[in-house]
Order: sequence, then structure tokens, then C-alpha cells
Amino acid sequence: MVRKLQGLAALVLFTGFVVARADDKKAADQPFDDATFVSMAASSGMHEVEVGKIAQEKAKGDDVKKLGEMLVADHTKSNEELKAAAKAANIPVPEKMNEKHQKEVEAWKNYKGENFDRDFAKHQVNDHTQAIALFTQASKQAKHKEIKDFATKSLPVLQKHLDAAKKISK
Repeated sequence: MVRKLQGLAALVLFTGFVVARADDKKAADQPFDDATFVSMAASSGMHEVEVGKIAQEKAKGDDVKKLGEMLVADHTKSNEELKAAAKAANIPVPEKMNEKHQKEVEAWKNYKGENFDRDFAKHQVNDHTQAIALFTQASKQAKHKEIKDFATKSLPVLQKHLDAAKKISK
């Protein structure tokens, strides 16, 4: 029974990630829009803070706990920087994360798989690979200077997170 529940939890997480990736691909096929970027970046940033907190609690390895700490610290700071850039560009920032990100947070809170650390690191590799693509696009195509500057400034931090997650997932 426990193995069936673990398998079901893993399937739910995987299915959620596949659906989320399909949604991200649809968004990537659209022309770039500053307001859409701000909304996606804000939701993603809130998501990373929450999953970082979960990693600090649930991870077994110190490297994953440290990644969680880094996510919380860096994305908290980045979320504030995004708010300032969006305000300067007169673009509203959502107060809460989108449904996709909220479901992922809930899935990590209720994680029942066999290897949290491995699965979390893989998730972070996927998240940060996509974030880098989105932020790279914003750094080149954003209409507002403040949004473009925010995206450009954020890229090295996102790369640092991706590198850390890749190192852990090996």
C-alpha cells in the first residue's frame, strides 16, 4: 500500500511537471510581453522561495538544504527587485503565485517519493533552465528598461542556482 501511494505521489508530481512544461512552451511561443514576463517571474520567484523552505525541512543532504537556503535568500531579494522594476515600468505584480506553481508547492509539501534530494535537484535543474531561457528573452526583448535591466541582473543568480542543482543531481 505504501509503495502504491509513493508511486501515485511520484506520478502526480511528474504529471504536474509535464503539464507545467507544456504551459511554459505555449507561453514561449507567444510574442514577448513585459507584463506577462513580470507575472511569470513573480510567480516563479514566490514558488522558489516556498520550495526552498520545503527543501530546508525535508532534505537529507546538507547540499540540498544549502540549495534551499540559497533559493530562499536569493529569490526573496529578487522578488523585491522585480517589484521595484515593475513599479517603475507601471506594471502590476501579482500578490500570489499562479495555479501551476501553487500545485507544485503543494506537491513538494506532500512529497512521498523515495528520494527527495534527487527529485528536488532535478526539479531545480528544470526550473532554472526554463527561467534562464525566459530571463534571457526578457533581457533582449523587454520594452521597459527597468524590466530589461532586472532580467539581465538576475541571469547570473539563476545560473548559480542551475549550476548548484546540476552538481547535486549528479
